[in-house]
Amino acid sequence: MDTVESSVIFGYHAHTNFDLDVRDTAVALREEIGKRFDVTLGRVWDKPVGPHLKPMFQVAFTPEQFDKVVPWLMVNHQGLSIFIHPETGDEVQDHRDNALWINEKIGIDIGGLG
Repeated sequence: MDTVESSVIFGYHAHTNFDLDVRDTAVALREEIGKRFDVTLGRVWDKPVGPHLKPMFQVAFTPEQFDKVVPWLMVNHQGLSIFIHPETGDEVQDHRDNALWINEKIGIDIGGLG
């Protein structure tokens, strides 16, 4: 079995998915993340974008922040589904094989990736 060193991970993305009827909850969670962590907050999309099947927003963070950001999201997701994947330069593997979900696993459409 070939292994890959974690040093090839350049960063992480956490995509918080939501339905429009709970958009305010998602926006409030995004604001709280921005207050608590030195991360890059992406815009709030009110429609599916990229491989994501629901409206969402993205949070980008470094490997050094993983042990703070992800555990916080695990217990503060407000009932929203969060898709987390590494950035290694291989979009398909990062989204299909190397990702994790917090709360409901709603899936993604990798057809348009890399």
